[in-house]
Amino acid sequence: MKWFTLRIPDPLTLLVFCVVVAAALSYVLPAGEYQRREDPRTGRAVVVAGTYTPVESRPVGFFDAIVAIPRGMANAADVVFLILFGSAAFTVVDRTGALATGVSWLVARLGHRRVLVIPIVSLFFATGGVLENMQEEIIALTPVLVLLSRRLGFTPVTAVAMSLGAAFVGAAFSPINPFQVVIAQQVADVPRLSGWAFRTAFLVLALIVWIAATIRYAIRTQQSPAHDASHDPAVVAPADVTRHLIVLVVVVITFALLAWGMLFQGWDFDHLTALFFLMGVAAGLIGRLGFGGTARAFGEGFREMSLAAVLVGVARAIFVVLQDGRIVDTIVHGLFTPIEDLPRAFAGIAMMAAHMGLHLAVPSVSGQAVLTMPIMAPLADLLGMSRQIAVLAYQYGAGTTDMITPTNGALMAVLGAAGVGYDEWFRFAAPWFALLAGLGAVGLVVALAIGLQ
Repeated sequence: MKWFTLRIPDPLTLLVFCVVVAAALSYVLPAGEYQRREDPRTGRAVVVAGTYTPVESRPVGFFDAIVAIPRGMANAADVVFLILFGSAAFTVVDRTGALATGVSWLVARLGHRRVLVIPIVSLFFATGGVLENMQEEIIALTPVLVLLSRRLGFTPVTAVAMSLGAAFVGAAFSPINPFQVVIAQQVADVPRLSGWAFRTAFLVLALIVWIAATIRYAIRTQQSPAHDASHDPAVVAPADVTRHLIVLVVVVITFALLAWGMLFQGWDFDHLTALFFLMGVAAGLIGRLGFGGTARAFGEGFREMSLAAVLVGVARAIFVVLQDGRIVDTIVHGLFTPIEDLPRAFAGIAMMAAHMGLHLAVPSVSGQAVLTMPIMAPLADLLGMSRQIAVLAYQYGAGTTDMITPTNGALMAVLGAAGVGYDEWFRFAAPWFALLAGLGAVGLVVALAIGLQ
């Protein structure tokens, strides 16, 4: 018998509520700030440990909190445009029929081995997480992944798990993620990419856990595969199949250019947005949509993903409110001060737990690294542990929390695009998040035991 049913509001309601709560906290928590200095090696402003001091309170009123929402949208403009143009480009590709033809071909080749798609797709996105903290880039791919999942008889939750979920795991346990481990190591003055073998071992274990969990869920919730005979290769005209193949080649080339640009050319989200725009135009013209049809498909894509784009901006508004209220540093100080008096093993795990709590207020992993490492690195020195432990505690704590925190704009946007409620995702992900967090805690203890430097 169910005594009560937990109902989680839709993502936009939840995020707006979090903005209002952040404003309310500015009236409750004392304002305070750390001094900062520019790190000559990274050019970033880093916190000076031991300099936290109370400052004049600056509460954020209700109207100012609402004003923070468009400010958050403006701050996240590069991500918002990536979502809109990326998803619109894939809408164009979908309108050509190439995606449906490709999915039909894949389903036909797999036969009764449809579950093999899960480890293949999961490893692809996990690699993106390992290499470049892939998150927002997945939002534009979500409609395609949901289509693939439905054609295979899997639910949208499976689509999110084998894409964004796998990317979260890859990023959280990555040995080379430039937006997590590399930044943290630089700020903590730890040799770049040190400890890579140790991290790789735990990365393999974490991916085994996550992929097994996704396969288990997919099999338990498997449905009859959706079928669209109009796009089966056997009934599509050879000329159309050729055009569809060329369109898919354009998509593959786009992703190859994306990887090359991000890894070797330092491309940012603006470059990726332009790349997706060109892909959409090329796909539309090759697929014989014409300029008018391509433009209409872009418009449809903009409409379909507008909510997902808004969610990213609203999530960014939470941090804007905390900054305006001058309580971000207060939250950091309150979370980390009690750790100073704990034994080493407990202190390492407590560091990780503190990072998990802080990540709700600071959903940017790179921002959290710059904010906390100047405090945690000297604290590790005082506790007699390697600074590498402080970096691991941050990486495993913030990285694993990414997969369940409602303040993560990419997560909420992907869930919105996939039509998955946050409560539905939380029921699936929470047990495995706990297991992966436990794996991270074991990693910290092992690292302490072997004296990882």
